[in-house]
Amino acid sequence: MLLTRYWKWGLTILMGIGVLLFWGIGYPHALSYQEQYQLFLWTTDYFRERVSVAGGLADWLGEFITQFYYYPWAGAVLLAVLYMLLQQLVAKLLPSSFYLLSFVVPILLWWHVGNVSVLLSYVVALVLVVGLAGVIGRVGLVGKVGVVGDLVLIPIIYWLLGPMVWLYAMLRVALNGWKWSWELLYVGAVMVLISALILVQWPMTMITLSMTYFRVPMEIPVLQWLIPVVTAVMVGIGRCCREGRYGREGRYGRVVWYGWQVVLLFLLGWFAYQKGYDKDTYELIWQDYQIRHEQWDKIIKRAGERTVRTPFWSNSVNLALSQKRLLAERMFDFYQSGDDALIMPRMRDLTSNLPSAEAYYRLGLVNSAQRYMFDIQESILNGKKSGRCTKRIVECMLVNGHYKPALKHIDLLEKSLFYRGWAEEARRVVTADAKTREQRINAHPQLGRLRQIRFKSDFLYSHAEKDKIFGLLFNENHDNKMALDYFIGELLLRGNVQGVMQYMSWAEQYGGYRYMPVGYQDAVQCIQKHGNLPGSMYGAYVKRMMQR
Repeated sequence: MLLTRYWKWGLTILMGIGVLLFWGIGYPHALSYQEQYQLFLWTTDYFRERVSVAGGLADWLGEFITQFYYYPWAGAVLLAVLYMLLQQLVAKLLPSSFYLLSFVVPILLWWHVGNVSVLLSYVVALVLVVGLAGVIGRVGLVGKVGVVGDLVLIPIIYWLLGPMVWLYAMLRVALNGWKWSWELLYVGAVMVLISALILVQWPMTMITLSMTYFRVPMEIPVLQWLIPVVTAVMVGIGRCCREGRYGREGRYGRVVWYGWQVVLLFLLGWFAYQKGYDKDTYELIWQDYQIRHEQWDKIIKRAGERTVRTPFWSNSVNLALSQKRLLAERMFDFYQSGDDALIMPRMRDLTSNLPSAEAYYRLGLVNSAQRYMFDIQESILNGKKSGRCTKRIVECMLVNGHYKPALKHIDLLEKSLFYRGWAEEARRVVTADAKTREQRINAHPQLGRLRQIRFKSDFLYSHAEKDKIFGLLFNENHDNKMALDYFIGELLLRGNVQGVMQYMSWAEQYGGYRYMPVGYQDAVQCIQKHGNLPGSMYGAYVKRMMQR
């Protein structure tokens, strides 16, 4: 009896648990990825800036929730609540016998957010619009009162929640019949008017279809508008198929009716996961997440199980090996993309250079790390700041003694939630008297070390000559073992036979090894035998590079 009475709520809760486990256990790195490309500020100016653009309230609410992704489990809980709320709101608009079909929308949404450029503002706008349409429907806002109400409400919905107002108009048509189709024309007219009078600098495509829902401007995935259309169509079909028509045709009829819905949901869920979550993309995001939290052993272990043949993957694995002092030993046990396998040249996107920036920072090439982090932040296509990048920029400025510029970035971080504590401590260091400030920075286990191993003078260099920079960096401070490993590693990647044989003595003298690392032994023997060394990992790398 209890199961019969509460089975609907049971399914909703089961879905919520599934969402919680999926993001909390399976994909916490995806939540961290979203959090690091925004910096939510707890200020009225920040709120006013967001709501000054159409869809701004949805954007502000989405960022508010996304900031909690800093702790993935907190983000997973909030996502579970949003998904359960969406499913319940859709179910309220459908006949009870259509209850299982209300899960179609959350599944499609789960598919859609597999695209890492989808922002939470889209999810928030979808939930709020479906909820609002349900409330208006239950209130019974129809007739002349409904017409006047929607004439006022539609521009407000558009300005606060963005182009998802199309869904509101479609739901009004689905619930009240085709006589309400004028709302679709009215929505278009409102958008054209706002484009001409207010958002003159925005492309019409974004004004009518995307606004703040997608990180990449002018790009509109199919699912972004398939989801609202499917929602409206289901509600319309549900209105036409009254309760008495389905679900009361005997036990066999109910079994068939609910059976095909279950099959549909399972097939749709399987297809959504297969198509929505590219394994290589999420593997690289996972690597970056482990780098952010310095989980080097996890990266190395995973690298032996799964390879993504990109420079990003090679950069991440090599960085992990270097932090465990295994680069000389095991570098060529793993895929190497070429002479960009240790550090990539600058790429104009928000992800590719993250492991390179981390490598530069840990090497002591602080200026390069700061430049890379700044470029990454400026490559966030929707113009947001990054808490992670801003924090690293501050750290670089502290190492270099650039305290006044650092204070500007510290001021931003202090207005956030999860970076505030760190920023307040950084401010106390920066604003202390000169002697105390220098003592505290020099005593810091990371910043103090970087001050010792960094270059003491500024100069420009070509990325093509980074092997020489690694060598100079090590030559200035023989305690910088990472610079030595990267120097020899870069020579090997480039096939610089003369350099390898000349500087291998550095590894013997300063490397701190009890014996010559197996990786170096393999490379030297391969060079001495002109590549004719069966089973050589370095030989296999050189052969692959020669075949390009």
